[in-house]
Amino acid sequence: MNTQNTQETTMSKTPVVAYQTDSKKMAGQPVVAYIRVSTGKQESSGLGLEAQKAYIEAAAQQQGWNIVEWCSDTCSGSVAPQERPAMAQALASGLPIVAAKLDRLSRDVEHMAGLMKRAQVKVATMPTADNFQLHLFAALAEQERTFIKQRVKDALGALQARADGGCGESVQKIANRSQALSQGRTHENTNKARAIRSEKAREYAQSVRHHVESALYTGAKTLQQIADVLNERGVKTSTGGLWWPATVKQLRVVLGL
Repeated sequence: MNTQNTQETTMSKTPVVAYQTDSKKMAGQPVVAYIRVSTGKQESSGLGLEAQKAYIEAAAQQQGWNIVEWCSDTCSGSVAPQERPAMAQALASGLPIVAAKLDRLSRDVEHMAGLMKRAQVKVATMPTADNFQLHLFAALAEQERTFIKQRVKDALGALQARADGGCGESVQKIANRSQALSQGRTHENTNKARAIRSEKAREYAQSVRHHVESALYTGAKTLQQIADVLNERGVKTSTGGLWWPATVKQLRVVLGL
């Protein structure tokens, strides 16, 4: 009985000892934390960044990792990891790279395989998974996305067939979807146009910075006085007009003066 109890005790402890040994491999290990958001809107809101940071910090505390650097990219997941500035910086460190979720690294299996050849990768939501396991998860996730796309395509095809057959409800659903897509594209185009205008305004403001600084240096104190100096020198606004206190105020805000 004693021998049997001893064997059972030894067998029951073996997995625990193996787990403890494996967890110590990265205990205290310095790592680089990597964050990626897909759009500038996510970045400016802070929501995407904060959520990912919380995941990574929780996993680091649990696993005993030492985060020595944070790297953040704002780009689509379709961009190869090594082509992203922050990821390139993380790879250059030679340290394991930790991301909040697998899709923050990449949504493409081929890209994931290339990344794993260059670095040890850890994911906060599955911290004990190794590169091989993460590769499998990535392959499964890509396959599921393919299935979802096909199901959506089939559903839309069936909806269109019903609409062609005279179903009024299906016709309305298609019209609603088309309108929603159109509004989305319009909103995106508006944001792009606004960003382009803002960039041009900043560039123009920098081109006349020396005139403003010169006006301030020679004693112009009010917005009207600065406007008078710019007009006397023949400096035009970005639209080719004269300067007024309101436009000078906007200019100074852009220039930070």
